Amino acid sequence: MSDPHLAADPAEGELDDTPEGDVDAARTAADAVEEAEELVEHDVEALLAERDSFKDIALRLQADFENYRKRVAAQQADEVDRATGKITESILPVLDACEAAFAHGVEGVEPIWSSLIGVLQKHGLEALDIADQPFDPGVAEAVLHEPGDGGEAVVAEVLRTGYRWKGRVLRPAMVKVRG
Repeated sequence: MSDPHLAADPAEGELDDTPEGDVDAARTAADAVEEAEELVEHDVEALLAERDSFKDIALRLQADFENYRKRVAAQQADEVDRATGKITESILPVLDACEAAFAHGVEGVEPIWSSLIGVLQKHGLEALDIADQPFDPGVAEAVLHEPGDGGEAVVAEVLRTGYRWKGRVLRPAMVKVRG
């Protein structure tokens, strides 16, 4: 008699743990998972690259806007300086008249002249002090000339005060030059 445990009944299954079809199905499923992981990794990398690209664009736009804002602010400040310089330039004849009246001893002019020039100096007006300095055609206009010792031309006398507005010459001084 044969041992019932050793007999293989096809209805009861084979002695192998998994049939060959299940192994192929498992390999196919593993390949599909691996392929899906690669697609996800690729998508993640593409999304990260796109995010970095948009971030770079945003940073550049922000920097461009900041530069634009600074440039516009500087242009507006320059325009204000030019406009106030023009107003100040139109007041210079009043300063000249006050200065001449003070030089001739007219009473009561000095407080007005001092007040006016004080306010303008607070906002950027600067009188050019060039007496006995070497002649510079950028800040002075020579209208008279007297002979000198042959050396460098020097401002002998200031006939009309020159002014500078916030660093640029608003009106050159009118001077007498020696040399």
